[in-house]
Amino acid sequence: MSRQTAHHTKQFKLDAINYRKEHPDLTQVECARNLGIGVSTLARWEAQFRDNDGDIPVIGSGSYASEEEKEIARLKRELRDAQDALDVLKKPSAFWEKINRSYLY
Repeated sequence: MSRQTAHHTKQFKLDAINYRKEHPDLTQVECARNLGIGVSTLARWEAQFRDNDGDIPVIGSGSYASEEEKEIARLKRELRDAQDALDVLKKPSAFWEKINRSYLY
């Protein structure tokens, strides 16, 4: 069974850090529980916030500099998926070709 990773928006991460700052009476564990995230997740976001001068880097659709880059990434994924499908289709034909040769000889 695989575990899926939740992807939070940059705004959610910044809001979580602000929530922690606005509630100094709460522990990090309590803040994380109130936000519905893990303590280590909140701690990582706070460290990223400190290390990046008040910003949090995001991975995924939010990290593209322009719409063109986002479209290029989508097209690359689409091409990769099409190539994978083509590879799958090629495998059975090689299998049947081998079977046919064995009956001919």
